[in-house]
Amino acid sequence: MSKVLPAADTLPTVGKKLLKGREYGLIAHGASITSRGKLILEFLEDAGIEPPQVIFTPEHGLFGEYAYMEPVPSDEKGWRGVPIISLYGSSFESLAPPQRTLSNLDCLVFDLQDIGARYYTYLATMAISMEACARAGVQFVVLDRPNPIGLLDIEGNIPKPYLRSFVSYLDVPNRHGLTAGEAARSFAYKRGLDLDLLVVECAGLVRPMQFPDTSLPFCPPSPNINDFECALLYPGLCLLEGTNLSEGRGTTTPFKVFGAPFIEDPFAFCARLNEFALEGVAFKPLFFVPKYDKWAGKRCGGAQAVVLDRRKIKPLLVGLCIVWTAMHLYREGFQWRREPYEFEERWLACDLLFGDETIKTLIEMATSPFEVYEYMNAQSKSFVEESRDFFIYPDSV
Repeated sequence: MSKVLPAADTLPTVGKKLLKGREYGLIAHGASITSRGKLILEFLEDAGIEPPQVIFTPEHGLFGEYAYMEPVPSDEKGWRGVPIISLYGSSFESLAPPQRTLSNLDCLVFDLQDIGARYYTYLATMAISMEACARAGVQFVVLDRPNPIGLLDIEGNIPKPYLRSFVSYLDVPNRHGLTAGEAARSFAYKRGLDLDLLVVECAGLVRPMQFPDTSLPFCPPSPNINDFECALLYPGLCLLEGTNLSEGRGTTTPFKVFGAPFIEDPFAFCARLNEFALEGVAFKPLFFVPKYDKWAGKRCGGAQAVVLDRRKIKPLLVGLCIVWTAMHLYREGFQWRREPYEFEERWLACDLLFGDETIKTLIEMATSPFEVYEYMNAQSKSFVEESRDFFIYPDSV
């Protein structure tokens, strides 16, 4: 396979033509790096391009220093005098770039590393920023990056419009199989945005590639996505955020380990999970003690999801099997999360993550998690067909 280069690598050529003499803003974070591991802010400087007038940061902050759902402060002094404006504050309104700031810009450049799941919030930040730029008449530029978990496999359902939230802002399945650039093209079309949108493509990327195939360095895009396997499991393991099961936050292996104190026999729990004979994954029994977040300081029984084959695993199915098994084995202990979630109080977190409030009932009533998976996957094929016009990258070289 050919060498893959993120669009950020083109800044010495494309960037000079695009940004010379223009006032621009930049949406970036610590994973906004080149193929050689250089932060985009430093790379711009090395390329002789004037720094942005403003830097916008998403959830977790510029360097991933803030926990999930923790408000990120703005910083007037910012990076070498460039002000930093947070796009993740204490309200839904804080998620959009201020119109007064956009009115002073010619274009807004987006360079965040997504991981391929609808509820991973960076594409929602992109979409909300696109809407703001359309209102302000500001060009929106996407510096595209690979989808770490690949562009071929699609899993899940399209969220219902009335459940639209920060974790279901785009009309895409749980595992969407798009790059940020492809998602931007699709979103602009479906929302009918009057927007000057430019996608700067990755070089050498083809749809079958997952991150290990690109030879690019993996830089954690958020505090709990430590490596490729975390990203691969995330479309399924993130569903645990809608329950009282720990998804491994507060451990060194988030989104790989999971459990709760009411799982007193992890060996029996794993035996049930392994009976599903899921492709590409096995479950190893363990105990763990989270240092923070759910069940902090409590000894939890549970499991570790061990990736055996990254191409065969279906992470959404893995997540559904975990939730279904925990609910049916531990009816006295298992609960759906009740606290407000991502600026939303009207709906349960699980409803927002599923994008369909009937799925939690289906999990309760279904005789197996495969029934739930089949229901959720019913829209996947039509989504692929409807999205082909927005694809940028080919199936092969």
